[in-house]
Amino acid sequence: MTNSFLAVDRPADHVCRILINRPDKLNAINFEVRDEMQKVLPDIMADDSVRVMILGGVGGNLSAGGDVPSMQGLSKIAARERLEHIHKLCHIVANADIPIVTAAEGICAGGAVGLALLGDFIIGDESTKILVPFLKLGLAPDWGMMRSLPQRVGIARARRMVFEAETLKAELAQEIGLLDFLAVSESAMALAIRKAERLATRPRHAVALVKERFRQMRSFENDLAVEIEHQVQGLTGAEFQEGFAAYTEKRNACFTDI
Repeated sequence: MTNSFLAVDRPADHVCRILINRPDKLNAINFEVRDEMQKVLPDIMADDSVRVMILGGVGGNLSAGGDVPSMQGLSKIAARERLEHIHKLCHIVANADIPIVTAAEGICAGGAVGLALLGDFIIGDESTKILVPFLKLGLAPDWGMMRSLPQRVGIARARRMVFEAETLKAELAQEIGLLDFLAVSESAMALAIRKAERLATRPRHAVALVKERFRQMRSFENDLAVEIEHQVQGLTGAEFQEGFAAYTEKRNACFTDI
C-alpha cells in the first residue's frame, strides 16, 4: 500500500514495513506523515499476523527529521498542538507490544533519531549519517530525546551530540551504542528484514511482557510534559527565528546578539 506520505508492505512473513514517502524532501516528517502514521500503526499493531514492524524511508534516506518550514510562524497555541501531535505518535511507537526495527539508511536527523530511539533496534550501513541539529535551529530536542538519547549512549555522549550537533557515521554510531547492528555487505534495510524475520519467531506474548518491563524502566511522561513547555518557548522565540533564517539562507546562525 502506498499513499502520499507512507509506503506500507510485507517484506517477509509476519513482518510489516512502513516507509516515510517524501523523497523530494529527504523524507522530512511533517504533520501529514505523523497523521498517517497515527492512523496506520495502531491497525498494524492490532493485526495478529504482524509480529515485527520495520521503520524506514524511501529513496535511500530514513528522514531529515522535522519539516523545518512547517515550524515557522507558529503561535504558542499552534506550537503546543504540534508537540502534542508529535507526542501522540511517540506514545504509539513507545508502547508497541511488538518489536520495532529501524533501518537508518542515509540521512537520519533530528526527529527521525527520536523516532528510531522509541523502537527496539536501530540498524545502519555505510551510508548512515546521524545528527541531532536542534541547537543550530535555536531549539531543544523533542520526540522524547532528552531521555531516550542518554539512555542509549550515556549522558556525556548525548550532551556532546546535542551541543556539537556533530554528524556521526555508522561505525562511530555503533561504537557508542546508538546503532545496534551495522550492515557490512548489505544495506541496512536488507539486514533489518533479516533481523525482523528472526524476531518474528519469538513468542509474541512473552515479547510483549518483556517490552512492558523495559517501558517501566524508561517512563518519560514527565519528560514529555516538560518538552512541550520548552518547545513552545523555542518555536515562538527569537532564537528559532534566527535559526530558521540561517537554515533558509544556508548559513551559520548567529545567536550572540539575541
